[in-house]
Amino acid sequence: MNLIKSQQYFTKAQKLMPGGVNSPVRAFKSVGGNPIFMHSGKGSKLHDVDGNEYIDYVGSWGPLILGHSYPAVVNAIKAAADEGTSFGTCTYAEVKLAQLIITAIPSIKKIRFVNSGTEAVMSAIRVARAYTGREKIIKFDGCYHGHYDNLLVKAGSGLATYGIPSSRGISSESARNTISLQYNDIPAVERTLEKQGKEIAAIILEPVAANMGLVLPEKDYLLKLSKLCKMHKTLLIFDEVITGFRLCYGGAQNIYSIEPDLTILGKIIGGGLPVGAYGGRREIMELVAPEGDVYQAGTLSGNPLAMEAGSAVLSALKHKNYKELSDSLDDFYFEISDVFHRYKQKVIVNHIGSMFTCFFLDKRPRNFDEVKKADTEKYASFFWKLVEHGIYFPPSQFETCFVSFLHSKRDRTQTIQSIESGVKLAKK
Repeated sequence: MNLIKSQQYFTKAQKLMPGGVNSPVRAFKSVGGNPIFMHSGKGSKLHDVDGNEYIDYVGSWGPLILGHSYPAVVNAIKAAADEGTSFGTCTYAEVKLAQLIITAIPSIKKIRFVNSGTEAVMSAIRVARAYTGREKIIKFDGCYHGHYDNLLVKAGSGLATYGIPSSRGISSESARNTISLQYNDIPAVERTLEKQGKEIAAIILEPVAANMGLVLPEKDYLLKLSKLCKMHKTLLIFDEVITGFRLCYGGAQNIYSIEPDLTILGKIIGGGLPVGAYGGRREIMELVAPEGDVYQAGTLSGNPLAMEAGSAVLSALKHKNYKELSDSLDDFYFEISDVFHRYKQKVIVNHIGSMFTCFFLDKRPRNFDEVKKADTEKYASFFWKLVEHGIYFPPSQFETCFVSFLHSKRDRTQTIQSIESGVKLAKK
């Protein structure tokens, strides 16, 4: 495969940006080789600067559930840009998107838009501390909530890719106020709350963990967390940056019938443009300035392009059949598993809805410690064999694959055939 221009661009990029990238996983350190520079995307396909085409299972890390360059979204962005890209004032586009989200997710009574998931998490934690009068936060190993100091302890995703337990530059005070426990371990949460419950402002987690690869919550795990939070008057925060409007029209909380106190959103609600949001119970959100004295502001918050793109996506998703997509993908996931099984490869395919991860493990992982046992070298080889066949998976074992509504049966068949060809080569 010809990747000459990608190599040239990366050589130049390394002189201009740290590692030649603007987000670490893009540097391909986990899979070796050099990053592929993309030029365009349409539907389920990506096209790189050397003219190669790929069936894309990254989807900009989740936002593109309608595929690349979805006409209604592109048209909404163009129409908004024609009127002006930013005003720093109120616009009706903010009201429109807020109404769509609040209608779809019952736990959200009021919402505030920001510019990224990290910013939304940072703001939600500040509000939680103000509401409870407490300082400490419980998070879970492998759950990534952006690069906010307090939560960049035992985070997953990019940190797992680089084998970094936490980041330098984080103050000792921030680390002291963060307690990181194992995902899916209720007894650990019970013990911590019994000892320190009066100091814990909130428990934050991805209801479906998708930043250590895809790890599902065990039966009643989320329900038990919710009950423990109520018992100890601790707020429950769901980080649904990835799962929001991905598994259903709403959040994972709609599927699991849990109402968190606060919810973090991003990705899909911006249609591929930079966006984040936090929202929740009315009495908590009314602490946010100018109604309350918890200050948070942003010049580009509620940017009209992102708001219109988000409204276009959610309006389109209202008419999409999530169950039909999920049902059709069950066969796809089974066929992937079957290929590995037939060639005696130890691979677990974790999946829910339009999300999946191929873990190079011999048993299904339930937490970050078990995920870290995955064979990253085998995943790296697998990744490059797929690239050679025109299939683009995440360049890290610790990321999740995403399927869009525009991935066709033909795309899925080609993917299965490519996986089989790659596994055959690996066995020789």
